[in-house]
Amino acid sequence: MFGLRGVTFTTVTVVLFTAMVLNSFWSLYSLFRVPLCALKDETACIRPYYGPEDQLDLRVYISTMMSPATTSTLSLVLHEKKFFLTETWSKTINVSLPDNARYNRTLYLHIFICPRGKSPLQPPSNIQSIHAIVPQTTHAIPESTAFNLVGGSSELKQEDSVGQYRPVSHWHPHLNIHSVTDRLLFDRMTTPNDVWMIVKPIPSTRFYLPVLYVDQLSVLQRHMKLMEKSDSVKELQINYSPMSLGMMRLLNHFTVSLNSMKTLGFSDKDLDELKGIFVDTNIYLLALTFFISFFHLLFDFLAFKNDISYWRKRKTMVGLSTRVVLWRCFSQAVIFLYLLDEDTSLLVLIPAGIGSVIEIWKVTRALKLKFIWTGFWLKIERGKTTKNEEETASFDSQAMGYLSYLLWPLVLGGAVYSLLYVAHRSWYSWVINSLVNGVYAFGFLFMLPQLFVNYKLKSVAHLPWRAFMYKAFNTFIDDVFAFIITMPTSHRVAVFRDDVVFVVYLYQRWLYPVDKARVNEFGESLEDTQKHKSD
Repeated sequence: MFGLRGVTFTTVTVVLFTAMVLNSFWSLYSLFRVPLCALKDETACIRPYYGPEDQLDLRVYISTMMSPATTSTLSLVLHEKKFFLTETWSKTINVSLPDNARYNRTLYLHIFICPRGKSPLQPPSNIQSIHAIVPQTTHAIPESTAFNLVGGSSELKQEDSVGQYRPVSHWHPHLNIHSVTDRLLFDRMTTPNDVWMIVKPIPSTRFYLPVLYVDQLSVLQRHMKLMEKSDSVKELQINYSPMSLGMMRLLNHFTVSLNSMKTLGFSDKDLDELKGIFVDTNIYLLALTFFISFFHLLFDFLAFKNDISYWRKRKTMVGLSTRVVLWRCFSQAVIFLYLLDEDTSLLVLIPAGIGSVIEIWKVTRALKLKFIWTGFWLKIERGKTTKNEEETASFDSQAMGYLSYLLWPLVLGGAVYSLLYVAHRSWYSWVINSLVNGVYAFGFLFMLPQLFVNYKLKSVAHLPWRAFMYKAFNTFIDDVFAFIITMPTSHRVAVFRDDVVFVVYLYQRWLYPVDKARVNEFGESLEDTQKHKSD
């Protein structure tokens, strides 16, 4: 074990995360590097049947049937007669809805690519045709309607409650079609299984049909249109573009991952946020996001680990603002309830919930609370405070007194304005929104007492700087995610607000030199440690 001396838990964690990052990037690289046919006789390889110069037909049908026997059961919505696989185009059409589709029936789109002038379902052209089926409607619960709580229309509220939790049909306004145009030669013995599953060889030949891919990742709930019973025509935008095989494999793997996440309990809204990252983000920015997200996870883990270690070993509250600890606990709980009320993605909700639990535990450490069970009763005892802690508390109280004159009028004024002029879903929603707006807009003021305590003591040695720096790195990483992950606007603004506070803390660390007589975050000073060793 001598060789492991000096190896810390943080070092092991960083090494493991680095290995995970390298493995992930190697996996992504493997998706774009497909083994091709290496046979000397290329005629023995499986080759594409259609080339970029071939003129084909693209037909899109709509039907309530998923497996039609003939085209007579289908309604043609688009017939592109001069279709080339390598050309990119976009068209907006009006689709006439079947009469029976207006009553919560599921509609399907059937996409065919077939030889010019041939029927896609009749032999022999049917074996030379590509067919894809996608649902065009989705059953989902409509969004709750907000209304003005003071003087609002009761009829609007009643309409919102009727059928609020009943799924109804929603129309997908976009259809994105892709096909692989790379003229690749495959060998069945060396082709990966995921590639072979999407390649469709023509029977008794050495040719395969173009790989057709209908992008379901771009089908987002926020883009869906509610279908009314009176609707007879719906607008549909059809987009076509070629795609590389590597990108198609990446999207297929991501779709499989989303389906597995759904079995683990993630809702459609949570998956919608992840799909939105792929749809709304440039591919290079997406790669940068993946790279940054690994560091975000690493810093999150190390920040939690060091924060818990700091408060577990903390013996005194000298130099720390107790009111700031209480405020962080309250604000974190309010933010969690607000995100829960807004149906925010679990990607944001889970870390907020974990942070709330940790902040509650930190309050018990800051107040020196002890929980003792006496039979069936729980007894709570609070520890004694020292003279130095009382001095810190007086500075803390003085700072909070100054802030209260500014904070409470702003919070109450914002709550009254929101009640009169902003629509809410319920009174509970108004209370949570008013509290969280106060937290986001003026919450940084509660971080100022700690700055005031640092100023009075002329020291920052009592702060948990290791955990603080991990959180600082994560705050700047959050600036990137604020533009990518869907979240409430107030939550996004709060991310940039924290940057300013972190910069002030860093300035104080540079301003105040190291005082060896000051106690550190564990209630110890360097002089006491040296004296103890000399004794």
